[in-house]
Amino acid sequence: MAGKILVVDDELNIRELIKFNLEKAGYKVLEADDGQAAVDMTKGNRPDLIVLDLMLPGIDGLEVCRLIKNARETSAIPIIMLTAKNEEIDKVIGLELGADDYLTKPFSSRELLARIKAVLRRSQKDSSVSGILSVGKLTLNFSRYEAYIGSFKLELTPKEYEMLKLFATNTGKVFTREQLLEKVWGYEYFGDTRTVDVHVRHLRVKLSQDNDIAEAIETVRGVGYRFRDLE
Repeated sequence: MAGKILVVDDELNIRELIKFNLEKAGYKVLEADDGQAAVDMTKGNRPDLIVLDLMLPGIDGLEVCRLIKNARETSAIPIIMLTAKNEEIDKVIGLELGADDYLTKPFSSRELLARIKAVLRRSQKDSSVSGILSVGKLTLNFSRYEAYIGSFKLELTPKEYEMLKLFATNTGKVFTREQLLEKVWGYEYFGDTRTVDVHVRHLRVKLSQDNDIAEAIETVRGVGYRFRDLE
């Protein structure tokens, strides 16, 4: 079995089409037709990945994404959002809430399968990384997805954590905004690079418990960002 996928969409025909193609590819498929059912099923069944429509009755897809990504026991489950063409703002918000990728309706089954495989591959690779990294007063626990300044635990979103992890494991290396999008959001996401600036700004605020660490994320004018080595 290739993995367990939760498909969340209030349109039965879309769920059936996705389910047919995923099962054909070897996946086990769970279904939910509203936001609350999606949250409950995620907690009870721990799927390997969630395909999540944004337009849902009751709790909408963005709130479902926020609830799943903010809960420690489900935060590592990757989410692929399904959006309409005119929902550019929702795409950015969803990605900032921690969604891993998005697809715009209408989409092909082949493209959805490719995205799912790529996101699962990245997720499995990340979960295999274990250990603890200390850079100055900053400590990252890879197996628990936690970051600390001294004994103070940082409350980071999944994307903020991934960005900080990338910086801390590559001190001194300059990353362009496009490279950060590729490495943190995935190569399939061709989004507005402004979302990178927003995440860097939020990350600096959360690191401001220690000015040296906050200022270690340096802007390289006209290029992108780098994380200065902390002695």
